[in-house]
Amino acid sequence: MASLKIKKGDMVKVIAGKDKDKEGKVIAVNHKKGTLLVEGVNMITKHEKPSMANQQGGIVHREGPIDISNVMYLHKGKPTRVGFKMDGDKKVRIAKATGDVID
Repeated sequence: MASLKIKKGDMVKVIAGKDKDKEGKVIAVNHKKGTLLVEGVNMITKHEKPSMANQQGGIVHREGPIDISNVMYLHKGKPTRVGFKMDGDKKVRIAKATGDVID
């Protein structure tokens, strides 16, 4: 699969679905499925049994996966597409709207 343009730790804006226009930080990326977890977006309810990690058990609210096509990278507070460019012998991400190097 091609390299994904959004990485863990990036700020993104949701552009489609029930959480449209919400913003958050990427917690995790699943390259195989093309999904990611965003803080405070697509919250789901999960029933957990008591365990060593969670002594109480019960109903837990956590983030659910969202398709990578439903988010846009936020650069200086504005959503932008992400592209790649060769900077010498290093491949870097750039913001398409401004042309600035992201990392």
